[in-house]
Amino acid sequence: MAKYVWKGKTKAGENQRGVLVARTKEEAETMLRQRQITVSSVRQQSAEIRLPTFGGGVKPKQLAIFTRQFSVMIDAGLPLIQCLEILGSQQENPVFANVITQVRGDVESGSTLSDAMRKHPKVFDSLYTNMIAAGEAGGILDQILERLSNYIEKAVKLKSQVKSALMYPAIVCLVALAVVMIIMYKVIPTFAAMFASAGNQLPWPTRVTMGTSKFIESYMIFILIVLAMVAWALKKYHDTYHGRRVLDRLLLKFPVVGDLLQKIAISRFCRTLSTLIAAGVPLLDGLEITARTSGNAIIEDGLMAVKKEIEEGKTISEPLGKIPVFPSMVVSMISVGESTGALDTMMSKIADFYEDEVDVAVATLMSMLEPILIVGLGVVIGFIVISLYLPIFMMAQNA
Repeated sequence: MAKYVWKGKTKAGENQRGVLVARTKEEAETMLRQRQITVSSVRQQSAEIRLPTFGGGVKPKQLAIFTRQFSVMIDAGLPLIQCLEILGSQQENPVFANVITQVRGDVESGSTLSDAMRKHPKVFDSLYTNMIAAGEAGGILDQILERLSNYIEKAVKLKSQVKSALMYPAIVCLVALAVVMIIMYKVIPTFAAMFASAGNQLPWPTRVTMGTSKFIESYMIFILIVLAMVAWALKKYHDTYHGRRVLDRLLLKFPVVGDLLQKIAISRFCRTLSTLIAAGVPLLDGLEITARTSGNAIIEDGLMAVKKEIEEGKTISEPLGKIPVFPSMVVSMISVGESTGALDTMMSKIADFYEDEVDVAVATLMSMLEPILIVGLGVVIGFIVISLYLPIFMMAQNA
């Protein structure tokens, strides 16, 4: 299969261009004629040199826009292949455009849309492909795509709210650290030389500051290497089965931050499972997908245990109550949803509630971090300034 760039006109005389996948140039021309396009030129697309990308190379926001546009096109009655062709040609992200082109090629070859997307797990995860499969089986692909786009948009919004709220304290910490390091590395040695020439006994705050500055000046590279190695070791430890569970458990128990992570996890769990159930995905499959996308090993293990107990004949609310992360209120509401046959609706309402709770938790975290950062920075800078001025005052008195 190769890519062919084409130009032509429709029956109405409108100029069109695009890229399609075919085995030969003749096959590409035949496909265009079948779409009642008068071809003016068809040429094979030259190979592109692509820079390596990390992960799937596709941002959630880009996936949300793609899904929303896909939903509108399918709802308007456009053929599946034409939708994929239009979306692929309009996609600015070259990595995503290439993935869409490959998906379209597989669909043209007779594959289902869900199977074609499963070949690209870094872009279309199990939740996405299972919902697409359910939509194809039920003949409601447009509705499924709309639900998917709503789900992804809400997930992106939640993530961006948390990131934007935490951006301020992160920047303050980095700037404060940079300022202190510059003072210690560049400014303090100048004062140290001046105090040494005076030959007086220095007060202990000055000796502490001078000693710290000398240590940083002498071992700056070593300090950076150690910090990098610690970060690398923590990441490697988190990648292990045992390490991920230890660190994820510690994060959930961490003051304030743990409460925020718990609310994010509950919101994500309810939103994901609600979307899957509403799309017609079986509950057991939905629980397994939700567990894998939970983002926390402790919650993942708990949900897999819930799945096992449901297989033995229990309801979802009973084993879910054994997981400490889920409050009794959430379990009670899920139980009501089960008994009334509106589990997806009830979980969607829980997700809405906890998304609002996340906003409150982020505001609380910010209100605690701001004074701590201000006081901490004031103490450090104040100590440095006092330690530098004390010898000057002593020298002035002796004079």
